[in-house]
Amino acid sequence: MKHILSFVFAVFTASAALAQQDGGAGLDGMIVKADEINLYELKWVKRPLVVFADTPNDPRFIEQMEYIEGRISALDALDVIVITDTDPAAQTDIRRKLRPRGFGLVGIAKDGSIFLRKPAPWHVREIMRSIDKLPARQRELREGSVGDS
Repeated sequence: MKHILSFVFAVFTASAALAQQDGGAGLDGMIVKADEINLYELKWVKRPLVVFADTPNDPRFIEQMEYIEGRISALDALDVIVITDTDPAAQTDIRRKLRPRGFGLVGIAKDGSIFLRKPAPWHVREIMRSIDKLPARQRELREGSVGDS
């Protein structure tokens, strides 16, 4: 009996560890740091959603990331990639191009145009509504392609 309990415990521990790794892998591909990506490479492929802050401890940044992480699969269905930049001293290309002041949420369409610029956290539901109004997204919906749900 002792061996069976040990085996069952080992199986549950291993499956929990695998589930945790899978959950993290999904976020790793969807949420990247600004110094790890080039906006030009995303043109016509993804819709960048950039979250700026002067520090990762900014309560607005933490709140925004909680909103995003809670609905990451919905954003993935809309071809969104989340880019974070919490170090003003690094002066990333994205920060130089978008010039945020403190916290900022910036949505960029697939064509490279800015469709959203907010100075406060926004719920994913509202972000998705803004994306659904974009011409490229309207075309996707008509053609029944990417993110059709």
